[in-house]
Amino acid sequence: MNICNLKNLCNQVRRDILRMVNNAKSGHPGGSLSSTEYFVALYNEIMNFNPKKFIMNGKGEDIFFLSNGHISPVYYSILARSGFFPISELSSFRKINSRLQGHPSVHDKLPGIRISSGSLGQGMSVSIGAAISKKLDNEKNTNVFSLHGDGELNEGQIWEAVLYAGAKKIDNYIATIDYNRQQIDGSTDQVLPLGDLNKKFRSFNWEVLEEKNGNDVKSVINILKKAIKKTNNEKPILIILHTKMGYGVDFMVGKNEWHGKAPNKNELTKALIQLPESLGDY
Repeated sequence: MNICNLKNLCNQVRRDILRMVNNAKSGHPGGSLSSTEYFVALYNEIMNFNPKKFIMNGKGEDIFFLSNGHISPVYYSILARSGFFPISELSSFRKINSRLQGHPSVHDKLPGIRISSGSLGQGMSVSIGAAISKKLDNEKNTNVFSLHGDGELNEGQIWEAVLYAGAKKIDNYIATIDYNRQQIDGSTDQVLPLGDLNKKFRSFNWEVLEEKNGNDVKSVINILKKAIKKTNNEKPILIILHTKMGYGVDFMVGKNEWHGKAPNKNELTKALIQLPESLGDY
């Protein structure tokens, strides 16, 4: 897809997110909106996968794990629009008996979902295990990707995994932090300052890349491609992706209150005006 089409897809994914959360009257739009470009870039320009032949072990293809599972709206949208399941199913988000639960679950075998990710801090450990599995299977040209919230770095299990991956040279693994500097109780600086993440991860023997414009899809594609070129070099790779909470909707941008708040009908209308429909709403 060309950049214009990818930007249009970003708008459509954001429309999906807002409509899903509004329809359910619950959900997490803020981080979903901030990480939209990441998902669009990853699933359209970076990963090799076959949505029509989804297998849980991901053997022979690139695989992705969402660690901060509360941003399921953006995940479900990109999976549907990548062909894993019907786009119309997005209307069932958070409904009784839906496969699209508030946090991704493997219970109903929804294609594209490989782990249940409700509890924060676990995705990196799972990703490292998958990366080791690929090495044991002698896969040469596949990688494991994961996404994490910056507030999620408050979890101690993350740092155990960071230490392990660096020490064991898990170099077919690319983790990304959605660094929007907001979490449910306030800014990350107010809740628990993260300090210099670049220096911290480097001290654990990680290769660290940083992208200041994480809400520009072309920039995200470029940093992911740069990260892939640095794989197989005896270091796991971290991308610090600077984004904005609620990006794309002017009254949501940078406000932690939208971490887990559903827009009402009037707010939805105002938001959708800012995001032109491009591929058709579900």
